[in-house]
Amino acid sequence: MKALNIPTIDFVGKRTYAIIVSLALIAVSIFSLSTHGLKFGIDFTGGTLIEVGYEQDVNLSKVRNTLSEAKFKSANVQYFGSTKEILIRLEPQAVSSAKLSSKIIHLLGDDVDIRRVEFVGPKVGEELTNDGGLAMLYALIGILIYVAIRFEYRFALGSISALIHDVIITLGVFSLLQIEFDLTVLAAILAVIGYSLNDTIVVFDRIRENFLSTRHVDPAKIINGALNQTLSRTIMTSLTTLLVLMALFFLGGEIIHSFALALLIGVVIGTYSSIYVASSMILALGISKEDLLPSEKEEKEMDARP
Repeated sequence: MKALNIPTIDFVGKRTYAIIVSLALIAVSIFSLSTHGLKFGIDFTGGTLIEVGYEQDVNLSKVRNTLSEAKFKSANVQYFGSTKEILIRLEPQAVSSAKLSSKIIHLLGDDVDIRRVEFVGPKVGEELTNDGGLAMLYALIGILIYVAIRFEYRFALGSISALIHDVIITLGVFSLLQIEFDLTVLAAILAVIGYSLNDTIVVFDRIRENFLSTRHVDPAKIINGALNQTLSRTIMTSLTTLLVLMALFFLGGEIIHSFALALLIGVVIGTYSSIYVASSMILALGISKEDLLPSEKEEKEMDARP
């Protein structure tokens, strides 16, 4: 029975435009990362974070002046959720968090409410930075090995290029907008890697099936057909995921705002890269039906199975 409602979009024919867009986004991201860098949160830089609540609207300039006069000149003060709540970031101090919070209360007034105090030492922050970078690197290496074993080395290179594409652009957005990058955002980046890989694996599975089951010899037509066949699944998965992430972004509060934003960007970019970047890469590497056929040794092992 002939499959119904399968679109016939020429994804492969438009890959040149997609590659230009991707290269432009990557170039902007790398430029921003190299010039502005990431705005690392307290998890990576070390220091003390204090969340303060007021009964009425608070003037940030007044709070900054008060802290500056008390020799907290490098203090970062910003609103947190509303104009009645502020977040104060201080460099590592030589006093305990309990004494520091008491000092802040004394400076800002007895009517303030200390909601949260977090302290991270500079050594711990450095270790978290190194461990976070290694976690991302190990994840990419593990994915490279897995895909190479399951499919073929061209597919492995295609999936890794798509994942690197997603990570660089997501980091680039955080660098351009100078949004705080903390451990929750790093966790979101790792989740994006997993999501994008899952999407890419589904597309690769269909591409391999089409190569082995069709008589067509044009790889571009086979890849294009596979992309159209998996398009409805890709769209439904992405839309349902985006609905949840939008709810987290708008209703989840300031604490998970950056986390939800990183996932929103990653899901959109990951869906795009699964269609254009990964498939364009394996096509550029010259994938063919012969590359996916089992070797004589594998055929004998399969025939020997009960």
